[in-house]
Amino acid sequence: MILTRQSSPNHQRVQRYGQGGFRVSGVDFNGSIIVTSRATIIWPIVSMDQITAEDFQPLIGETGAFDVCLLGCGDRMMPIPRELRLALKAAGLSIDPMDTGAACRTYNVLMGEGRAVAAALIAI
Repeated sequence: MILTRQSSPNHQRVQRYGQGGFRVSGVDFNGSIIVTSRATIIWPIVSMDQITAEDFQPLIGETGAFDVCLLGCGDRMMPIPRELRLALKAAGLSIDPMDTGAACRTYNVLMGEGRAVAAALIAI
């Protein structure tokens, strides 16, 4: 799905998602990603079943750089397992889960408002 045709030079925007990947600020990525205002990182996650706290390490090291962290769970929202949620909370990271499409749209809205936001997005 195409979300926006323009991207700001000041921050990254998710322009497209689906077909197993994303377009972020004009660059295509195959598979899942972590996106922040400054960088997009390939994220080797295929489904919620395989996520561990260690998979969020790129975000845990940057917790002061953003106010909101979104988790795009794939084609539908899924709850974060209790153990994972507690481990992330102990590391200073609070995650808001939603389906990947909603996470992409929410990321763009918050980024457009000038909010400090990060998103871990499972490809669909």
